[in-house]
Parts: sequence; structure tokens; C-alpha cells
Amino acid sequence: MPYDNFVTRHIGPRENDVTEMLEAVGVSSMDELIEQTVPANIRLKEPLKLQEGLTERKYYRKILSLAAKNKVFNTYIGMGYYDTITPAVILRNVLENPVWYTSYTPYQAEISQGRLEALLNFQTMVCELTGMEIANASLLDESTAAAEAMIMMMNLRSRKMVKNGVNAVLVDEKMWPQTHDVLKTRAYPLGIELRIQSKENFEFTDDVFGVLVQYPNSDGEIIDYSELVTQAHEKDIKVAVAADLLSLAILVPPGEWGADIVFGNSQRFGVPMGYGGPHAAFFTAKEAFKRSMPGRIIGVTKDIHGNRALRMALQTREQHIKREKATSNICTAQALLATMAGFFGVYHGPEGVRNIADRVHNIAAFLIEEIEKLGYKQLNRNYFDTIRFALPKHVKHEDIEWLSLELEMNFRYFENGEVGISIDETTNREDITWILEVFAKAANKRWQVIHEYPKGYSVDKKYARTSEYMTQEVFNKYRSETEMVRYIKRLEHKDISLTHSMISLGSCTMKLNAATEMLPLSWIEFNGIHPFVPKNQARGYHEMMEELRRDLSEITGMSDVSLMPNSGAAGEYAGLLVIQAYHESRGEGKRNVVLIPSSAHGTNPASAVMAGMKVIVVACDEQGNIDLEDLRKKADEHREFLSSFMVTYPSTHGVFESSIVEMCEIIHKNGGQVYMDGANMNAQVGLTNPKSIGADVCHLNLHKTFAIPHGGGGPGVGPIAVAGHLVEFLPSHPIMNNGHVGINAVAGAPWGSASVLTITYGYIKMMGAKGLTEATQMAILNANYIAKALEANYGILYTGENGRIAHEMILECRHFKASSGITEEDIAKRLMDYGFHAPTLSFPVHGTLMIEPTESESKEELDRFIDALNSIFNEIKEIENGTADKIDNVLKNAPHTSERVCANEWGHEYSREKAAFPLDWIRENKFWVPVGRVNNAWGDRHLICTCGSPEEYELMTQD
Repeated sequence: MPYDNFVTRHIGPRENDVTEMLEAVGVSSMDELIEQTVPANIRLKEPLKLQEGLTERKYYRKILSLAAKNKVFNTYIGMGYYDTITPAVILRNVLENPVWYTSYTPYQAEISQGRLEALLNFQTMVCELTGMEIANASLLDESTAAAEAMIMMMNLRSRKMVKNGVNAVLVDEKMWPQTHDVLKTRAYPLGIELRIQSKENFEFTDDVFGVLVQYPNSDGEIIDYSELVTQAHEKDIKVAVAADLLSLAILVPPGEWGADIVFGNSQRFGVPMGYGGPHAAFFTAKEAFKRSMPGRIIGVTKDIHGNRALRMALQTREQHIKREKATSNICTAQALLATMAGFFGVYHGPEGVRNIADRVHNIAAFLIEEIEKLGYKQLNRNYFDTIRFALPKHVKHEDIEWLSLELEMNFRYFENGEVGISIDETTNREDITWILEVFAKAANKRWQVIHEYPKGYSVDKKYARTSEYMTQEVFNKYRSETEMVRYIKRLEHKDISLTHSMISLGSCTMKLNAATEMLPLSWIEFNGIHPFVPKNQARGYHEMMEELRRDLSEITGMSDVSLMPNSGAAGEYAGLLVIQAYHESRGEGKRNVVLIPSSAHGTNPASAVMAGMKVIVVACDEQGNIDLEDLRKKADEHREFLSSFMVTYPSTHGVFESSIVEMCEIIHKNGGQVYMDGANMNAQVGLTNPKSIGADVCHLNLHKTFAIPHGGGGPGVGPIAVAGHLVEFLPSHPIMNNGHVGINAVAGAPWGSASVLTITYGYIKMMGAKGLTEATQMAILNANYIAKALEANYGILYTGENGRIAHEMILECRHFKASSGITEEDIAKRLMDYGFHAPTLSFPVHGTLMIEPTESESKEELDRFIDALNSIFNEIKEIENGTADKIDNVLKNAPHTSERVCANEWGHEYSREKAAFPLDWIRENKFWVPVGRVNNAWGDRHLICTCGSPEEYELMTQD
């Protein structure tokens, strides 16, 4: 076996394993299995036209050559993106650590306590800095967070406002232009009237429900919004503020002058620019609005033993439960980046964060003094980090531009010829000297070399923060690297990730995130570039992205790809808007009905509602397939208004439905477009594609099929691929030409989360056409192998016409409740004692477990997982036959902590050994859960979403 071939490293089972597995499944070859699984009418007739897979060494040289084509200048453009210093202890132990980047969203709290604490730290930090009461665990980026704030304010309208059709929001013209563009995208489908104007012209008329402002504003000016907030509140109008998080270390926080919502970007807290992302947006609000907030909220609760525990709070707010009644389609946060930002706050503490903010402001103030001596006029009266100069008559901004480029610097150039400079954490004494040289030479003046850091400047007392922040112990304890790395490791040991065992989540592919794919994330040539620099400074990026677009087009069979959407749900939304733009271009804007199967993921109907569409649910039959007659009936019934059909393929039930081509034909016949949800694309690559089934547009989950890690709940990337007739409608960008001229932006950055695209690029280049196809085949084999091994004890809910499943299966668990009182949740919690993350719980069918093994898992790991589930089945049988008690048994009490197992008193009829070591191989590498089964209801009754508050401990002891 050629071990220098990356494919052999990515795929788990060895050749002899494959032979045994095929025999167990009941087929003689892989080809026979695929013939029985994938309908013949949609299978590709030719292999993918991609380059042959590279070895890891050859790929490393290739990506190095691309990195060398990127030029890393000192960039002072600002506009929401700033250079920062990622502490090496965080870079090495979090960003580069697979325990942190391969963990899953913390839906199973007992095995997620480490990442939950890290995210609680993040929430606490942003609450403290913004002066607000409650925060979520991050959103996608600042621009989409602004859109979420706008929609949240709309949902908070009084009954009277709703009855009177109040639909206008006032938006300050001094917000970032990319934010304006995303607001336009989100407002139009929902019938929200945007009034983008100077705040001096705001009129709080009876048709206004909300206000959006920026602090400091896009010019860098600090504005006192306190009177504006008072006037708005008198009319029951909500105010949302986009704030610079670092500035709040020295500026009065918006919470102190009454803001209802405060949001922004935490990128300045140790997260590299990465040519635009990914970065964790923050979102805070008054506690009264907690049930209207988008995204995930981490909260404090206690476990079954009364010990403090953490979990995701108020989950019933989430779109995957609300579906077409959802007010947001947020499904992926930016958990890994929020974790990094939170650790940045822990490591630096309040005094460290303030020192950074002070130094940034001092440099800006000093530059003003020195540059004004050269004849320039600074226009911002009050500022934090951004200064804006009007040029002398004899100086043109072109003079500044070419001189700065000669010295490898980028400034911001305004349309009226003014020049902006935004200082960041990395700006040093030498940088100050070079900046002054540019302005002096342009003005033909002499300048003085700077020998020490400027200091002694402060913002106007009117704007200066006097309140304390980040006073909790966690932010005042870990200053040495020794203590910091130990803290990170303590949290790390509380989590299960792919470094421990397979994560068998159906619908949420948890495959290998290879180290070679991940390496470029740490390189400054990729992570040190601002998204708005001239394109010739990012030639390596653009070469990489063009190749990636071509490869994804080949894989999907589509004509072009937009890389902008920065999550799968964002891709759904963008794809639907592209379809709507197409209909409008043909004079058919009235088409607003979307047909969605009842089996669809919750983001589908949520995205459709956000796109201003009417959702009609299509039934599924007893076999779990889309009811063809119901689809035909509803497509015909709504033919005049039919916009699209959203279909996941293979289905969410884990089956390749043979009638898929006919479904697409029905939609096209009635004037609609077919949107294929690409959540299960990893069962298609190299065997079939969206074009073959008849789709017009699809999104791709790069964090599933194409190897970008989940990172504890994000980053995700959701590019959309479209057929030729839809290319002209792909999303554009207001600042940078991203190659498309269609709808307004769906994310703040021109190419979305560009830095993590290097991961998918590496995956495709090293796998090649043959390797990608083998990966799909192996994913299908691994799934069928598990299904065959478990079907006798559990039962597989849905299969295809030949009795095969695709890449995932639904395990039947509903009958256990009647016979033993055991639920699917009990099985999930007991799996933790065996060292496994639970499968997907009660989705898409209540009372079941959804399992997807991926191609990366070895036969040995699959067998361990099978042994664990069959052992649990035997434990259920013990309850059924009376050998074990129906209440006091290993399943109902699972998971078992080391504290309970080692306690002096045991008190259970079953043994400690049975609780902790039900199978012999568990002894070799036991994962001890840090807490017992978590009490979600208690946490929702006593919502605590920050760390270390006195009320938290008081409640714990009282209730």
C-alpha cells in the first residue's frame, strides 16, 4: 500500500478490512454495493475531471508557493478588520489543537464542559465590555449580526406596531458599507424599509421600529448617542449599536447609555484577519429580550448530583426546532474563534486589554500631532483608533498611496480624497516612523524619527469609561504561560473530540481534518491579510480560490460557485435569493412559494421564511421517501406562484430516493427551480452530482463534505453552486469586485471565510478525483456495515429499494420505551460511559438515533462502536427481563463520573465496574465525564449566562 498517498491516510479501513466488510454487508465488491445503493439513472458516466491527487509533500510545496504570492503589508484600512497578535499559547494549544477544532457543537453537555466553559468566558467578556446583560456564544460576522439585530428589533415590536404595519428602521450612513449591503439583502424579502441617512436627519416617526448606529462610527468619530437612545425609547423604538469591542475598554459602553442590543466583531481579540474570516461576531442584549435573541446561549445549571454544570440554554428558541416559525436560520456559530477571543481575554485580563486599547489610542493621538505639523488637517474631533485627514492643496491622495505602497503599507482612501489611518495592536514605534515618512514626503516636509512609544493621551472625559469590567476570577488569574496552558488543558480534558473516538452524528459529518490541510491557517501569508487590500497583494489567495471554484463546479456539475456564504444556512439563504432574483428578472417576482419535504432540516424552512417565501410542506410516505403524488399535487396547485423546491439528497432519512429526477421534472414543469441542500453531498461526490438529479442550485457544507473542522460549533462555510442561467445573480460586494454582479452581499467579507478555504482546497488537491470517489464509496460501505451489524437488535428505520442506506442511518429506538422505560436519550448518555459521543438525537424522527460513521473511521473503531451499542442493547434486555431495576440501572443513571464511581458510598444494585468499564477495551483509554446528567430544566428556570456571579452560587444552594 503506497503510504505516501494521502488517500490511504484519509480513509480508515485497509484493503483486507474492506473485503471483510463487503462480505458482512452481503456483496462481492464495492461496485455491487454502489449499484444497489445509488440509482443507475443519476450515476456519473465518467470520472471527475480533476487533477491526480498530490502527496502531502507535493501539496505542502504547492501551498507554500501560493502563500509566497501573497504580500503581507502593514495595513491601516480598518473598516472592521484589524491586525492583532494571537498569543502563541492560544495559537498552539487551541487553533492548532485537534481537541478544540474537531469537537462538535455542545448539544451533549456532559462531554462538552470544556468548550462550554470557554464559550461562557466569551459571553461574560462581551457582556462586561458592552455593559449589557446577556450575550450569545457568537454569530457569523459583524454584518450579518447587524441584520440579526434589525430582525430582532422587528420581532420585538409591540402588538400595536404590528397591527399598524410599522416596518421602517433608521440606519446611520456612518456604518460600514458592507454592513449596509447585508442589511439591504436581509431587509428586502421581509418588507423592512431601510432608511440609510445621517443620524442628524433621523426622524422617529410612527412607522419606525428600530435604529442602527455604529460606535465609533465608520469615519472613526466617537458619537454620544445617549440623547438619541432616550428619544427613541420615548417612542418605543429599539436601538442597536455596532461597537468596536477593543474600544470599550476605554470608552463608555453602550449598555450604560441604554442601548437595547450591542453587537460587533471580536476579531481584534487575537483572531487573525484571514482575508476576511472566519471571525466570531458578538451579540448582546437586555435580559428582557433573551427569548428573541438569535444563536446559541450558554448557560449555567447543575447536574443530577447537584454539581455545577454548563449547557446550551433555551434551545427551544433555535431555528431547527421552530422551522418555518423561526425568526433566524442561524445554525452554525463561530465557536472556535469565540473560544480564541475568550481565551485572549482570560490571558490578558482587564488590565491587559486596557493597556492594548490605551496604546492604540496613544499612537493615534501622537500621529495626529505630528501629521498636523506637516500641514494636514485631522477631521475626527473625538476618536479611538481611527484618524482621518484632509490633505493640503498641493498633496493628492495618489501621492500618499504610491508612497505607502512603496513602503508596504495600506491606508484607507475616501471618495472625497481624504485619507484614513486605523491603528491596531501590532503597530509599533518603527511603524509610526514609516507612516510619518509617507506624509512628510508627500508634503515635501522633514520629519523626525520616533525613539519611544507615545503615551499620556486620553479620550475626552465625556466618553471615557469609569466602570470596571472583567472582574471575575477567570480573567484575573492566568497571566503566566504556564498557568494559561494548564487552564486550557484542564478544559480540554473535559471534552470528547475526534481525538478520542468516532463521532457518529448523522447529518453532521465528522470526518478527518488532516493536519496537512490545517497547516496554512497559522501562516501569516494567509492569516495576515486584510480583505480590502489591492488584489495584487493577494495573488496566492485568488489563484487558490479560482482553482477551488473550478473544482467545486466540476464536483457539482454546476457552472459557477460563490464562496461568500459563511455557513451552510447562509448558503441556503443565498441560494434562495439567487432563485428569487432569477424569477424577478423574468417578470415573475410573484413566485414566492417553496415546497419543502417534512423530513427537511430545520434550516430549510427557516431560510425560506427569511427569504420572504411561503413554505408548503410536502409529505413523506411510510418508507420515509418524499410522497411523489403529494409533491405533484402541490406543485400543480401552486404552479402560478411556485418559486422552488428544497430537497436534500440523499434524503435526511439516509436514502437515495430513486424518483429524484422525476421530482425535479415536476418542479421545472411548473415553472419552479430546484434547490438541493448539500448537507449530504459526501454521499454523492464522484458517483453522482446535483446536475445529474436536475438541481439548479445547491449549497455545500465545507465543514462536512470537504473537511473543514466543526470547531465546537463553527466555523462553517456554505458556498453555493449554480447552473448557467443563475450565474449572473450570484452575490456581489460593495467594496471589492468578487467576480459576481448579482444580489447584494450575504456576508461582510467579499469571499466569506477565506482563510479556511485553504483546508478544502488541500483536501481536494490531495484526494484527487479517484480519492474523492473512493471516500464516497467508503462512507457508504462504513454506514452499511454498521447498519447490518445493528439491524437485528435495533432495526433500521428507512432503507432504499434494495435494502441499502446511503452514508447514514436512523436507528430505531422507540420500542424500548414501552418494554423497559429506556429512551433514545438514555442510550445516548450511556454511550458516554463507553467513550463515545452520542449520535444525532431524535432527528429527523423523534425517538430515534441517527448515525453516520464517515469514511475516515477504521474497521476497528467501527467494531468498537458496534460492540458498545450491542452491549447497551443487552443492558436494555436486562431491564426488560427483570435482571436490572427499571429505575436504578446503568442507563438511567448514565453517564457515571469518576467522583461517583470512586465515592465511599455506592448505593446501586449494579457494580461500579459495570458502570465504568462495561467492556474490557474501555480500561485502556477511559474517558471520564466531568459531570453527571445535566438538568436542562433547572438551567432554563434560572437563566445564568455569565461566569462566577454571586447569584449563581446562591441559587445553587437554595434550589
